[in-house]
Amino acid sequence: MAEGLLKHALAGQPGPLASLQVLSAGVATRVGEPVSENSVIALKKVGIDISGQRSRPITQELLDNALVVFGMTESHRALIQYRAAPVPKHLYLFREFLPPPAEKEIGDPYGGPLKVYEACRDELVEAIPSVLDFLKTLVPQK
Repeated sequence: MAEGLLKHALAGQPGPLASLQVLSAGVATRVGEPVSENSVIALKKVGIDISGQRSRPITQELLDNALVVFGMTESHRALIQYRAAPVPKHLYLFREFLPPPAEKEIGDPYGGPLKVYEACRDELVEAIPSVLDFLKTLVPQK
């Protein structure tokens, strides 16, 4: 869901931000699994189609080529820090740039009812403006 939402948000940005590539990868996933039905439904409700997305595990090559890496939880960040060599310079939580008292972690909705996926979607959406502001500090604007 984060990939679909961030791609959508970046597409509406001026200049270089709109051309950033967004890829999602999991710390505990297999290659090629379809997106969960509830993820598709939750994003379809806000006009975004992620039905064609497939899972991929995180690799060192993906990390090495990433401008920035976002995890959803501290355990995601810790796993990446443990497995990666080198650790990405820009490794953050997706909600890390929200001001306090905002919760910084986003729980995994996998296997939950649609309401849980919609709540996860809304937590991601809330963070998008702060993520865009951060990305503007990494990507020179014209």
